[in-house]
Amino acid sequence: MERLVRSCYKKKSGYVFAKKAEDIAREYGMTRIARLASNENPEPLSPAALEAAEAALKTVNRYPDERVNALMTALRATYGDYHFVTGVGMDGVIETLIRTLVDPGEKVTVATPTFSFYALAAMGQGAEVVMVPREADFSVDVKKLIREGKDAKITLLCSPNNPTGNATDPEIVREILEGIEGVLFLDNAYVEFSGIDYLPLMKKHENLILGRTFSKVHSLAGLRIGYAFTPRWLPPWYQRAGTPFTVNSVSAAAAAAALTDKGHAERYVAQVKRWRKQLAEEVKYPVLPSDANFVMVDVAPHKSDEMVEELARQGVVVRSCRSFAGLPDHYIRVSIGEDWENGQFIRVINSL
Repeated sequence: MERLVRSCYKKKSGYVFAKKAEDIAREYGMTRIARLASNENPEPLSPAALEAAEAALKTVNRYPDERVNALMTALRATYGDYHFVTGVGMDGVIETLIRTLVDPGEKVTVATPTFSFYALAAMGQGAEVVMVPREADFSVDVKKLIREGKDAKITLLCSPNNPTGNATDPEIVREILEGIEGVLFLDNAYVEFSGIDYLPLMKKHENLILGRTFSKVHSLAGLRIGYAFTPRWLPPWYQRAGTPFTVNSVSAAAAAAALTDKGHAERYVAQVKRWRKQLAEEVKYPVLPSDANFVMVDVAPHKSDEMVEELARQGVVVRSCRSFAGLPDHYIRVSIGEDWENGQFIRVINSL
């Protein structure tokens, strides 16, 4: 019966996951692993978020609020009078957005190398996916992206970009918005670490959607909750296309409470900025400038997988960038973790 599987999934692989720290530990007989592969916040969720999640657990015999009104209220209290949609992580927002806007055969453009799920989600909807390579320094090729995105339903751009770490200037984003006829989805999963504010663009451009997540700065990766700032016209259609009761009540309660604990987020942002600088200064391989909570390291003449395997043998789990389309096979991505994890990475990679 496998003949029934859609051809698009037979031709391309799915999302490539980083190797799990638990598997590394078992394989090499280790008890302590530096987990620097998945861009997670190493600090546990805030006490306010934990308390809210525990309270919400008592109500899980009932379906959650389909409008997640408490979270919407918290988002507006934090950011102002914007329009929002939510989903199961940033991935869920992207998937529902594509389902809302894109008919089979319509065009979606993606600036690459970048997060592979953009293309996977568009492919799953039957879209024509057009990859637009970035420049040699990984900045956006603005002219080419506008040219290819002119007649696209959605153009997907990540800033700061995963896995390269570099951000796109708001003025360049404005130029793209004015040059295309469809929607620009700007993935801001790592924007809190950049100091860049794209929100003013929302006031002037009704074709801009800003994606955000609670997985990084708010330590809620395991609860899978994302959201997006949208133009006024989008939410009713997004809700019509969305899966019922997508965001569970525990995740929504924890996310709403996490927004009130600004100190939790600020501590990790400070940690990230301090260690990005230290890694650039102390790692013997070239560390690319980053506006995210990770850095990309050029380990040439070694190959990506080769370096990842060698680091794993010595208790450090990082991400190979081999699976990122359009990226040469000599880069690794290293998350900013706890002090001991970052220090262990420096010691190990410099000893190789």
